[in-house]
Amino acid sequence: MEFHKEKFAFKAGDNYLCFNKGEGGIPLIDIKNKFATAVISLQGAHILSWIPEGEEEVIWVSEDAVFAPGKSVRGGVPICWPWFGAHETDPALPAHGFARTTNWEITCAELLDDGSTRLTFITEPQAGNDKMWPPATTVQYQVTIGKKLEMELATFNNGAEPIVIGQALHTYFNVGDVSKVLLHGLDDTRYLDKLEGFKEKNQHGPVLIEGEVDRIYLDTVSECVIDDRSLKRNIVINKCGSHSTVVWNPWRETAVKMGDLGEGGYKRMLCVESSNAADDVVEIPPGKTHHLWVQYQVQKP
Repeated sequence: MEFHKEKFAFKAGDNYLCFNKGEGGIPLIDIKNKFATAVISLQGAHILSWIPEGEEEVIWVSEDAVFAPGKSVRGGVPICWPWFGAHETDPALPAHGFARTTNWEITCAELLDDGSTRLTFITEPQAGNDKMWPPATTVQYQVTIGKKLEMELATFNNGAEPIVIGQALHTYFNVGDVSKVLLHGLDDTRYLDKLEGFKEKNQHGPVLIEGEVDRIYLDTVSECVIDDRSLKRNIVINKCGSHSTVVWNPWRETAVKMGDLGEGGYKRMLCVESSNAADDVVEIPPGKTHHLWVQYQVQKP
């Protein structure tokens, strides 16, 4: 295997990682190994594609997504950090923080013994976000591409005072027809319904998408499964370091107002987000680290 960090590239047989310039001049990383292919943008360390061998695309990106410096891409796996949703005290600050639109650096690329590919990213305070950055904090993001897709977002508190963060891996999953999807794993779970002023409700049975859905499920640690009847597959979601799960689909009317979901795009996506949101925000003591770890795999029913 040859690895050239200055070119962000390696090649070993049929396995490769290469650095390319994408739409809008955004640097992209293309990855291929025996298990899967993937595409990751250096802006936001944003996963744009993961296709396991023999499967259809798992990650949805809008056909009308805009790729431009400082612009969040509609779709993929945006990193919401260091807060989720609107900022608690200053609504003028960007929703979901700034990590998804800032530049990240790849510090390590490895071909693992099992044939998977692991990438490690870091980002630091930059002009425009330095005043929003939690003091004395560093953040690292590790992505492993293989038969499974694994992501680990680590926040290090290097200071002398506790810090509080909210976050999410805001994954847009590619589905055949969202109205025919069943989301398992959240039965008998309390949730906050954003569409009704964060009213608390209870889930009964699998989650069905029959209209606009924007919910934060509380005290959730169990495995979730996207049962996609159209594509005849299950997407299995496991996580650690998260006790809340966000489920979102804008449906037709809101999708039209958004302007970048593409024609009928809402039918082909479902966001199931492993998060630290609502009362699940995390306080990190001095000298400690919080890890948000998420794993996806595709199984046949």
